[in-house]
Amino acid sequence: MTFRLPYALAAIALFAVEIAIALFVHDRIIRPHIGDSLAVALLYLALRAVTPLRITPAAMLALGIAIAIEFGQLFGLIGALGLSGNVAARFLLGAGFDPLDFIAYVAGALVVLTVESMRTDQATR
Repeated sequence: MTFRLPYALAAIALFAVEIAIALFVHDRIIRPHIGDSLAVALLYLALRAVTPLRITPAAMLALGIAIAIEFGQLFGLIGALGLSGNVAARFLLGAGFDPLDFIAYVAGALVVLTVESMRTDQATR
């Protein structure tokens, strides 16, 4: 089994940020858009923490999961699963479809790839 402690710690920290955004930020930019971008980064960090996936495949899988969840929102997955009243499920799977979320997800993946590229470039100097 693969376990990368730095990625796990970063995922935990980012998860705390996401919870804080969900609980305390009620605006039209940070919560809906920045929060969605960070969700892709959180998925990426979690994947890198516990899988042997390399940077690009992990980023693409995180993006794919986010997109799949968004389509689940479009087709009412939460309701179909009988989880409409479950706060945790609504937090993890989202409550409503928004096509602009796709832009936020792609932006999150691009930021992840950029940061990792900068980080790995620094490591090779």
